[in-house]
Amino acid sequence: MNNSRYKIKLSYGEYADRYPVHVLKRIERPTTIIHDEEVPSIDERESGFAMASRGEFGTSVQDEYKRFVSKYPLSGALDAFASLLGDFADYHEHGYEFRESVIPASSFSRLIPVAPEKIPGTSDPEAMALHIKEVAYFLRADLVGICTLPRYAIYSHRRPDGEPISLHHSHAIAIVIDQDWRTSNASNGHDWISNSMSFLSYSHSAFIACILAEYIRRLGYPAWAHHAMNYQVVLPPILLWAGLGEMSRIGDIVINPFLGPRFKASVVTTELPLSSDKPIDFGLQDFCMKCKKCARECPANAISDGDRVMYHGYQRWPLDVKKCTIFRISNQKGAGCGTCIKVCPWNKPFTPFHRFINLTMRHIPFFRRFGIYGDDLLGYGKSHYEDKWWLDILQNSNKGS
Repeated sequence: MNNSRYKIKLSYGEYADRYPVHVLKRIERPTTIIHDEEVPSIDERESGFAMASRGEFGTSVQDEYKRFVSKYPLSGALDAFASLLGDFADYHEHGYEFRESVIPASSFSRLIPVAPEKIPGTSDPEAMALHIKEVAYFLRADLVGICTLPRYAIYSHRRPDGEPISLHHSHAIAIVIDQDWRTSNASNGHDWISNSMSFLSYSHSAFIACILAEYIRRLGYPAWAHHAMNYQVVLPPILLWAGLGEMSRIGDIVINPFLGPRFKASVVTTELPLSSDKPIDFGLQDFCMKCKKCARECPANAISDGDRVMYHGYQRWPLDVKKCTIFRISNQKGAGCGTCIKVCPWNKPFTPFHRFINLTMRHIPFFRRFGIYGDDLLGYGKSHYEDKWWLDILQNSNKGS
């Protein structure tokens, strides 16, 4: 994507960022109403995919879940890589509980627990926040944000075994990876490349999180990588508090002003002293009230076109998780679904023209309706197969599987 860099001035110094995050409006609390003491911890076993795997959406969906990702060879390969990284992460949490058939014991001889002594010069929170972001960008992250870890962002229990989660880290580092505009533009959002787009970004963010957590442990501080196949935290509240987006109409999905919803994220939680970023306000709550394009285009009719509601202590647009999950798992004309990501007007390339439109929509409420109208007028959100650049091997045979 765009390789330009924006220098962000901090009292400690400067660091390079892929996007001009320094121009965003920073606020004390997220634009979504959150009653912190009323928000419960979520049991990971209550997610849509977990319920589908248990047969709560029917036996046919349960059977389809077993091949949900692997039915397309590329997404299956990416899923296997994410699982491999999960084994590395489990090593640090549970000692030597790893699948030796997948990863030989010799591979772990190079991994170390938390260093017995803290590296000198790592006690300044502002300096270390700057440094950790630089490391994440060196590892090819697209966006990075830091926040104090909210209590309600920690799962209460893991899936599938229901093991209670005990996580007492103080900070969360959120790592965002773009799912690629070029692929998104050519796709219809729910064709065969859909799951592969997701898992490529999941795998990349997992790779960065695992290395970053290992690096922090070598500095002498506890750290844990949370990523696909190995989350112990809920992403949306962390992304909100880390200044990486606002809650959107797409259920509990956070939208970034430069990538839209076209990203996946991982998190590193740690005791390393870090200064926190502030939440952002780029007008998304007003925009999503007016737009409703994701609700209109959702093939599962799972996204509400109504108003926000209070749910478990926080404000959100309702999402029919059952409808969404069943369509994504049972899609016979593709692998998964990311139609809401595809059609969102914030899902755009980072060109001068789109940067100008982005600027007006962030700052001038009157122009948001024109932005929504222009998005449809210019054909955004439609599949552009003439721009398709990848080869769907076995696509035809999978359509009938």
